[in-house]
This record gives sequence, structure tokens and C-alpha cells, in this order.
Amino acid sequence: MVDTPKPVIAITMGDPCGIGPEVIAKALTLGSVYQTCRPLVVGSSWSMEQAVKLTGALLKVREVESPVEAGTSPGVVDVVDIHNLDPRDITVGKVSPTCGKAAMEWVSRAAELALDGQVSALATAPVNKEAASLAGYKSIGHMELLQEISGAQDVATMLMSGRLRVVHLTTHRSLRVACDYVTRDRILAKLELTHRSFGQWGIPSPRIGVAALNPHGSDGGLLGNEEAEQIAPAVEEARRNGINAYGPIPADVVFHQAIQGAYDVTLAMYHDQGHIPVKVHGFEESITANLGLPFLRTSVDHGTAFDIAGKGIAQHQSMLEAISLAVTLFLGKGLS
Repeated sequence: MVDTPKPVIAITMGDPCGIGPEVIAKALTLGSVYQTCRPLVVGSSWSMEQAVKLTGALLKVREVESPVEAGTSPGVVDVVDIHNLDPRDITVGKVSPTCGKAAMEWVSRAAELALDGQVSALATAPVNKEAASLAGYKSIGHMELLQEISGAQDVATMLMSGRLRVVHLTTHRSLRVACDYVTRDRILAKLELTHRSFGQWGIPSPRIGVAALNPHGSDGGLLGNEEAEQIAPAVEEARRNGINAYGPIPADVVFHQAIQGAYDVTLAMYHDQGHIPVKVHGFEESITANLGLPFLRTSVDHGTAFDIAGKGIAQHQSMLEAISLAVTLFLGKGLS
């Protein structure tokens, strides 16, 4: 890894038509960020300059060639710009295939730097999935793209807000398709991945609550059979293998129990089942981390917010939390 007392955190800009540049600029106005790491933006230096003007931040944008040049001086935003985007192609608040392509290329570049050991972790601003798709990408989300680049076999997304941590069995699948992914083998694999990842982060035997798929946990089979035929057998085998898994537990109960401290992490069966409780519990500070990648990646837990982009009103707490978590995990200090 990078030979420095402070880790280099590659902050990908996300879609420049959205609020990514703004929330990065606001987060980097805080000197506390530079006390713990060397932030390095991967994106458009022009967009960062516009964001600095928009926010009125007392920041200087400096373009650098490589991560070794990333400094620790508050007030200076170092940017690796691969010059893949003409500023004239940026229309803030609008979906743009050109900008979608550039945003995904910045993620790819940051991943290459991480795989080469030139940066310690990634903290990502939001990409726009429609723009990425229009640009020709089939892997339209961060996790899918990073899995493709790294060759990681088994990955998962974990959302966090305070003490509520939720790993997802599936993320970017339609609900109809996601239900077909609720199988014993897939659930067991995610439980094993979660157990292993938490051990690497300083929690050697995490308590994992497992959400049911159907209402009331299927009411003894009246409302579905996935609990009895898929979820419960996976939990039972996980427990035989030394994993502290509990469930299936009805979804309208398990997340409340987790907030109260019953579990270190909860496994949700599909995207919205896990996202909704996290965002209701603490929308502004919620963040994302990936499990199973060969490098650390955290992210804001919000979208590109084209409706407020360019207005200077975007909240930066999630970006600040994502950078902080990337540092914490890299230093092996566990989860707060």
C-alpha cells in the first residue's frame, strides 16, 4: 500500500451533472479530513473549480499527475484528471451519456489505482445509472463495475446508518427477479462473506440477523415457502459452520431489533427491504460499503439529485461519513 502515515483516499467525483462535485467541495472545506487522510479527487478539475465557486469554499483546486503528489494541506483539493470530458458537454441537472461515460471512467481509474496499491481506499460520489446505461455500460452501478474490473467472485453491498448495518442479498434487480435469487446457496454465501468481512474489520464473530422475505415470515407457510425451504436451511448450516446467524425474522421486526443492538448486521433479501429502514433511520448520514472487493470502497448513500444540482444546497454529511469510514476501515479500527 501507499507508504505514508496518512492513507490516500481516492474520491471519485460521480456524475458531474449531479451534486457529486458540490458535496466533495463542502466535505473538503473541513480541516478534519486532512488530519486523517490525504484526499485525492478523481474527476474533472474544471467541475471541481465550478463547485468551489458555487459553494464559496475557500479552496484551491490543484491538478496532480499521480497519488504520490496528494498533499495534506487543508484548503487544497488535489485532482487526478484524465481529461476525458470537455466542460462544454456538461449541463448540470441533465442526464448526459457523455458525462455518464466520464463518471464511470473515473471509477475505473480509481479502481486501477487501488489495485496497484497507489491509493488506500475509494470513497465514491454518485453516478447516474441512466446516463451510464445510455453510454453503453451494462454494469451501471459502482459495485457491478468494480467487481468486473477486479474479478471479485462474491460481493455485497452494505448500507449503514449509526448502529444499523444492512447487507443485501441482491441490489439492482427488479423485485420480481430478486425473489428468484432467494436461495439457500446464495444466502449461505452472503452469510459467509459477511462473517469473513466483519472479522477483517475487527468484529470476529458478528451477530447476523436474517430478514424473512414474506410478510410475517410467511405465517407458517400460508404466505410463501421461501422461509422454510431456503432461508431457514441456510441459517442452520451457517450456524453449524460457526456463524452467529439468526432467522428468518420478519422484516418489520428485524431492523428494529438491530437498531436496539440485537445484531451487528442484518441480511436483507432485496434492495428496498434493506434501503428503506436505513434511510428512514438516518438519511443524511447513511453510507455504503462493499464486501468482497480486493480493496476498500465506501460511498455516499444518495443519488445524483439532478433536481437540486447547481443550487448549492446539497448536504455533504454522507460524503464526509464515507471518507471517514474509508480511513477507519483501512486503519483496521473496526466499525463505529
